[in-house]
Amino acid sequence: MNEGMTLTRLIARPMLSSMFIAGGVNSLRNTEQAAQAAKPVTDKVVPMVQQAAPNAPIPTSPKTWVRINAGVHILAGLALATGRAPRLSSFALAASLVPTTYAGHAFWEANDPETKSSQRIHFFKNLSMMGGLLLASVDTAGKPGVAWRVKHAATDARREARHMGKAARREAKFATKSVRG
Repeated sequence: MNEGMTLTRLIARPMLSSMFIAGGVNSLRNTEQAAQAAKPVTDKVVPMVQQAAPNAPIPTSPKTWVRINAGVHILAGLALATGRAPRLSSFALAASLVPTTYAGHAFWEANDPETKSSQRIHFFKNLSMMGGLLLASVDTAGKPGVAWRVKHAATDARREARHMGKAARREAKFATKSVRG
């Protein structure tokens, strides 16, 4: 891996995560207000989750969901910023942006042109951040990913099996000649 990419990751990860950490802290400080924005989403999503997993302890309070989301933003944001499990933390942040963006920036529901414009900007900002997070979630930092390693392990195993087969045939031929000879 070249030094430029290491420096880029060292700088870019905290930059990307800063919005989530700050937003998570803000949500914890203003849970009531965030819960009001989240309520339309939790009112739709909670029953679907309860139906899909009837025995799971699914929170029903929008405040609880806001706190959970804030915790994900803070913890995954800190993990990404410090390079701890960056792929997993990036994916968690990207996934958490879906309900956050839908609940917080539903520009299509705004009637006031100024509010609609502002919410549209925030919606697409979040969409852009989601794209960056998805890229970070597949960044292997120059190391082979799991798919590459599995593919190459299978190729190596096939090659080794062919080699062992050839060696076994040679040994069998040699043994046959030794027995006859």
